Amino acid sequence: MKRREFVVKSSLATAAVATSSSIFGNINNFRGANDTVNIGIIGTGDRGTGLTPLINELDKFNVIACCDTLPFRLENGLSKVEGKAQGYKDYRKLLDNPDIDAVLVSTPLNTHSKIAMDALDAGKHVYCEKTMAKGYDGIEHLAAKVKSSNKIFQTGHQYHSSRLYTHVVKMIKKGMIGKIAAFECQWNRNGNWRREVPSPELERAINWRMYREFSGGLAAELCSHQIDFANWVTESTPDKVVGMGGVDYWKDGRETYDNIHLLYSYPSGVKATFTCLTSNAMDGYQIKAIGDKGTIVLDYAKAWFYPEGKKNKELGEVDGVSGATVKWDEGKGYALNIEHEDASKQALHDFRDSIQNNTDPVSNITTGANAAICVQMGLDAMYNEEIVHWKKLPSVQAL
Repeated sequence: MKRREFVVKSSLATAAVATSSSIFGNINNFRGANDTVNIGIIGTGDRGTGLTPLINELDKFNVIACCDTLPFRLENGLSKVEGKAQGYKDYRKLLDNPDIDAVLVSTPLNTHSKIAMDALDAGKHVYCEKTMAKGYDGIEHLAAKVKSSNKIFQTGHQYHSSRLYTHVVKMIKKGMIGKIAAFECQWNRNGNWRREVPSPELERAINWRMYREFSGGLAAELCSHQIDFANWVTESTPDKVVGMGGVDYWKDGRETYDNIHLLYSYPSGVKATFTCLTSNAMDGYQIKAIGDKGTIVLDYAKAWFYPEGKKNKELGEVDGVSGATVKWDEGKGYALNIEHEDASKQALHDFRDSIQNNTDPVSNITTGANAAICVQMGLDAMYNEEIVHWKKLPSVQAL
């Protein structure tokens, strides 16, 4: 029997006995950058398993535990770990392990708030994947818990950690595109968004994104990143939202919409649109920040600047543009050349540093909660066919 198979089967059979501190050391009291952060991954589906190799690449950051309710997913998660890791079926047993300093929560959305709160109660630092929590109650309860905790909490809006996105936000705030008029955002794909199900009884557990009980659908899983960006740039939250959507293409029993169209209005007058399609992938992921002096277009890892009235002309240092080439990128605008890491890797790097240095992450409970409120407003607008106004929650700080 392979070591990994032994770890999985043994842990499930014995309800996951905690790893001996003689192997990993008990280092919950951080003194600085020389301390190693031991993390447990709760939820080893696509996202949790996908982040593990990135953690492996970071110094002073070790995955020592994985948890999932589905054995085949747990085994897959453990297979991505470098070194020794303990497998758990019950996340509460993982939280009992004193050698674990932090957890990454990458489970279905409806479980985020409960698991994250339990982790904070267990004295663990928390990286909680987006969207931070489902529903106003889930957002409020988690925000209140973080407020009363002395642990680090980071929301998994990884573009908030991107050095490219950070640079672009600074450029916009310095007036690069002038007075902002609008954001036009999309995340279009061509596919049914389904995961393979090995057995029919696992349909809802694996394809939870399709069901409203567990998921916020496209708004929560995709648009939330771009909503977070609009909030970040404007340093505000929208006062109202309207939206439409439907199950119009993939008529396969799903409950969450296969296309959504949301329009948020900010107090400054800025309007932001967010569109997700699953039947056409034209231009894929894109953010347009539109102002009276120009437009910046962002994709996952690149950005371009389109000055008003200067198309195809040499830009040079016009308006003090920093980091822009002087050559028009065919069909794209002036490319912004900013060195940066993969956004998810950078976000994990920032989380580790925040724990070691006891500093608040840039993607924190405040930014995460406000983006989550925006998502819920959008869902209410679409599902109830109404104009939804800003929902202020007692424990959520304003941006």
